[in-house]
Amino acid sequence: MLFRLLRHHLRPYRGLVAAVLVLQLVAAIAALLLPSLNADIIDDGVAQGNTALIWRLGAVMLGVSAVQALTQIAATWAAARVAMGVGRDVRAGVFDRVLSFSSRELGQFGAPTLITRSTNDVQQVQQVTFMALVMLVAAPITGVGGVIMAIRQDVGLSPLIAVGVTVLLLVMGLIIWRMVPLFRAQQKQLDAVNRVLREQISGVRVVRAFTREREETQRFRKTNTELTRIGLSVGDLMALMFPTVMLVMNLSSVGVIWFGAQRVQAGVMDVGALTAYISYLMQILMSIMMATMVATMLPRAAVSAGRIQEVLGTRTTVVAPKVPATPGQPSDGRPGTVELEGVGFTYPGAEAAVLKDIAFTARPGTTTAIVGGTGSGKTTLLRLIPRLADVSRGSVRVDGVDVRDLAPEDLWTRVGLVPQRPYLFSGTVASNLRFGNPDATDEQLWGALRIAQAQDFVAAYDDGLEHPIAQGGTNVSGGQRQRLCIARALVAQPDIYLFDDSFSALDLATDARLRAALAPTTRDATMIVVAQRISTIVDADQIVVLEAGRIIGLGTHRELLQTNQTYAEIVRSQEHGGGEAA
Repeated sequence: MLFRLLRHHLRPYRGLVAAVLVLQLVAAIAALLLPSLNADIIDDGVAQGNTALIWRLGAVMLGVSAVQALTQIAATWAAARVAMGVGRDVRAGVFDRVLSFSSRELGQFGAPTLITRSTNDVQQVQQVTFMALVMLVAAPITGVGGVIMAIRQDVGLSPLIAVGVTVLLLVMGLIIWRMVPLFRAQQKQLDAVNRVLREQISGVRVVRAFTREREETQRFRKTNTELTRIGLSVGDLMALMFPTVMLVMNLSSVGVIWFGAQRVQAGVMDVGALTAYISYLMQILMSIMMATMVATMLPRAAVSAGRIQEVLGTRTTVVAPKVPATPGQPSDGRPGTVELEGVGFTYPGAEAAVLKDIAFTARPGTTTAIVGGTGSGKTTLLRLIPRLADVSRGSVRVDGVDVRDLAPEDLWTRVGLVPQRPYLFSGTVASNLRFGNPDATDEQLWGALRIAQAQDFVAAYDDGLEHPIAQGGTNVSGGQRQRLCIARALVAQPDIYLFDDSFSALDLATDARLRAALAPTTRDATMIVVAQRISTIVDADQIVVLEAGRIIGLGTHRELLQTNQTYAEIVRSQEHGGGEAA
């Protein structure tokens, strides 16, 4: 999985990767030449008293060292550019894919794991790319080349290399084998920590309101302790690795010096050759250590690459048509007719359908209200119109064309949605309002704020439209956040307005003023309103009453009061209970 991911994302950087390979090759060859040159200086220069040879070979060694240093620096720079570019591209790919997900895929993964996969998992792949380019290329060249050069110096000491390399490979292989399941568990536990932390930050007011600080602290401590335990297990193996490498290297050096000294004493080996042999042994074992360092990162990077590929390989169920249809021209010249015919919807894995056989038509210039008890499917129904999810049965049509046959961008520009949970992005008032229309002028923004009954509190800010908004709009009240979201939809001037219980956070007086201001602006648009307050939708042209995902009533307020018991009960409950539907 890791190699498939890298093969795809390394294609734009083939030139830099080739440069890294060439530079690493030159640096490795330079490193292999230095011990031989040093041996020649000792045996042919120092031992023979040949000062000219010492100066000449010393100058060559300086030149070779300079070449090695420069090529290594250049290779590291190029490798860093490649790794950072790969990380950027993978992150962008994950982000773009997540943006294309429908609510079904978002629910399937969940926000905490998507955050981890686009940050920590991408970082693991990025790091292993850098380390592989810096070390994994040079390691085999240095290792194989070191063996060849060491044997050239003295064949008799070759068994020491075979023993040292074999022991090191066996120990490193065992450690890596133990690390693989730990890395997999570590990434999953990181998801769990992110999930708990995200819940606690988002629900901090609820936690404090119910004095659950101690319990939530304990829940986080338990999750965090498990992540710590796994991390310590990984750390124990890592701590075992480097002393083992050093032990093998030092024992091998002792062996070479011990047996090499005997061969020097016997006259079958020169002192310079022994020095070079020790250097080559160190290069061989260091190359194995470098390869091992990368190898220890590969399992975790492979797990991360699999998690990234899972996101990249998930196709949204809301697929754009290959040949988008063009909505027909309405006979009255007013676009925005919404028709639902035999609509049914079932959430993945659910046994029963949430919506069943929904059918009604909402026309331009009219207001359609949707009411019903909690869990009756009101919000789900509204989400089907902008195609945030696809129907399981039946069809949703806009101006006579099934929304599944429209280009998503074309559909979304026709629809202005104010969600049940109003959300503002970090930035300013103006930047949030211009989500609906990036080219909107300040005058248009103030006009939308005036209609949404938000002009007064925005004008009270010293910086007005440039007043900063915190992530989620947490620095404004719930009612202000709601009105800014309504203004955002108004700036877009869509053909269809969808209000998902968007007036519940407003007091009755503000609600009434807002609806009165909306009327002339949305005169030619189609308005579909999910509401709990009957006062909000009493003047609607038609009211859809939902119960258990079915339409049990359709008509005006006056008609339903006389013919629909469920609707009459909702009205009576609000008359006696203070304005909120059950």
